[in-house]
Amino acid sequence: MKKFLLASAAAVALVAFQSPASADMAAAEKWINDEFQPSVLSADEQKAEMQWFIDAAEPFAGMEINVLSEGIPTHTYESTVLTKAFEEITGIKVNHQILGEGEVVQAVQTQMQTGRNLYDAYVNDSDLIGTHSRLQLAVNLTDWMAGNGADVTSPTLDLEDFMGTSFTTGPDGKLYQLPDQQFANLYWFRKDWFDDQANKDAFKAKYGYELGVPVNWSAYEDIAEFFSNDVKEIDGVQIYGHMDYGKRAPDLGWRMTDAWLSMAGAGSPGEPNGVPIDEWGIRMEEGSCNPAGASVSRGGEANGPASVYAIRKWDEWLRNYAPPGAADYDFYQSLPALSQGNVAQQIFWYTAFLADMVKPKSEGNNTVDEDGNLLWRMAPSPHGPYWKEGQKVGYQDVGSWTILKSTPEDRAKAAWLYAQFVTSKTVDTKKSHVGLTFARDSTVRHESFTERAPKLGGLVEFYRSPDRVRWSPTGINVPDYPKLAQIWWQQIGDVNSGAFTPQEAMDRLAEEMDITMARMQRADEAGNVYGGCGPRLNEPKDPSEWLGKPDGPKAKLDNEKPQGETVNYDDLVARWNQ
Repeated sequence: MKKFLLASAAAVALVAFQSPASADMAAAEKWINDEFQPSVLSADEQKAEMQWFIDAAEPFAGMEINVLSEGIPTHTYESTVLTKAFEEITGIKVNHQILGEGEVVQAVQTQMQTGRNLYDAYVNDSDLIGTHSRLQLAVNLTDWMAGNGADVTSPTLDLEDFMGTSFTTGPDGKLYQLPDQQFANLYWFRKDWFDDQANKDAFKAKYGYELGVPVNWSAYEDIAEFFSNDVKEIDGVQIYGHMDYGKRAPDLGWRMTDAWLSMAGAGSPGEPNGVPIDEWGIRMEEGSCNPAGASVSRGGEANGPASVYAIRKWDEWLRNYAPPGAADYDFYQSLPALSQGNVAQQIFWYTAFLADMVKPKSEGNNTVDEDGNLLWRMAPSPHGPYWKEGQKVGYQDVGSWTILKSTPEDRAKAAWLYAQFVTSKTVDTKKSHVGLTFARDSTVRHESFTERAPKLGGLVEFYRSPDRVRWSPTGINVPDYPKLAQIWWQQIGDVNSGAFTPQEAMDRLAEEMDITMARMQRADEAGNVYGGCGPRLNEPKDPSEWLGKPDGPKAKLDNEKPQGETVNYDDLVARWNQ
């Protein structure tokens, strides 16, 4: 991925704590008045919270620390605005670097492997919770807040207000990561095109049911075919029924591990992740912390019929219904491409890029009208024919502050102060208006978002609904995310290139995962590397002994395209608002 660093346009002078505390509060008041509005706190409550930061940061005045996150609008705001505020208020300078997601994971992995303090804190996806809870190389925040970090833990942190802490808690019940932002993987569609009566009539005449939000993949495919091959053109512009990406790069792997297999129906029922089989196809028995295998022969499902079906549909739809060149897009290129206004729907749309989709038409966004009204909406993800009630519905990314034990304690404390500052109630509502990646329940329920909701295409309604918990990150079945995640994109890339069929690629993927987990098992048995919770692989059996059995991988369906099913969008939102 392209490396880029966002830095402040001007250097900011460090605040020395030889001056009275009132001078620091004067800086805090300026930021509260000029930037940190709206807020769920009153101005007096904001001042009180900032006074705590001023006092707690005094031992670290003049320190310069380094933190790292991936490049989404929320972190751009932190890097360019909140670092300046934090420095002026506390006297701690933060170099908040932005890199691609793959490079963030690589940096975390390198620091864990070498023990060198590359960064003092990371915004690291909660997908690594299985890794951090096993390797014990990340600071256990529950114990830290009660122990060595008590003097730098804010009394107004209010952990219960964070929506994603269930995803950042290990099987030991300890919190390892503090959510900074989260965004869901939802369905996106052009509501104006779906509401057009001529399109509705033509679709129903051809397919026999209403054009609407697809409930299943059959309907999604029918809609993709309809707009690509029947409608073909709107206002003189060629249109397409689907958007995705396929560039051979690390984010292609996350495209699949981010619940794509479980949306098709691979895995077992269970929230936040399937038990015993999760959305990666990795088996781990209920009550155990030891993964037992990814291959069908070991009771996993990474190369089972549902998983192969998922990869086949990704490849088919990308080839048949997406704009030319989409197969060469990466994650960062595919999302802004929607703003060109030539795509009817996207099954796998990350709400992290909502900020780009609400920009005015004058900035090149062709999915809003001249008055800035949205021509599109977001809705729940449709599911494939293997999906059963009780399975997770989609993916939710929870970027979370993570401190590694290799970071010196004074630097870790300063970084923890920064992590709490950028997620504080003083700051969070304004930050969420900029980045639109909610982390706190109080923020999403703030009156300012009630007012703004009609301009956000369903995001506020989604995050206020009980449905939000049905979208979840990678869970604890994955014993070492960095080691296993890198296997995915290379195998999936071989499907896109045509080198291997989906079945061949998933067979290779499952085998590689089992080989890698076997190494983890040996390391854990010999040196307790994973705290006794490393893999303990099942012995291979004939796949027929697993397929279709209770709690086993699903057997191949005779009909993988049942009747399409849709729902009216307005009825759906009404259900969310109940």
